[in-house]
Amino acid sequence: MPTSEDVETVERVIPAPPEKIFDLLADPRRHRDLDGSGSVGDAKESPDRLSLGAEFGMSMKIGISYTMVNEVIEFEENRRIAWQPRPASKLGALIGGGRIWRYELEPVDGGTQVRESWDISQERLPKWMMRPARNRTRDAMEKTLARIEELVT
Repeated sequence: MPTSEDVETVERVIPAPPEKIFDLLADPRRHRDLDGSGSVGDAKESPDRLSLGAEFGMSMKIGISYTMVNEVIEFEENRRIAWQPRPASKLGALIGGGRIWRYELEPVDGGTQVRESWDISQERLPKWMMRPARNRTRDAMEKTLARIEELVT
């Protein structure tokens, strides 16, 4: 069970229906457009639309370029989607990866409550190495939700 130290969450009411927001989240080719961290590049070897169990590659850059492979581990149409990235290399996948990026959508007056979570409870790297990224990650998630709003309204 994740602890409060393992999960960072941001929320925002976006004045759009959940279907429109979910369509954006379920299209890996658009993840670069909505990323608030500036680290997400182009989708690689990905389906047009995500579904439970789907895998998609993503080019990334934080100082250096690298590739992650993501698996959709939670999927409820128009309500919830989560994926778990791991490094594309076999060696990298043995020592890193496992965090979960989750989006939960709830219809509310005025639009949709969107909750984005960064969950490191299953991360392979030691949590003490991941936790210092919490504030930077929270800022990036807030920017991501603002970008989602710009894209769907």
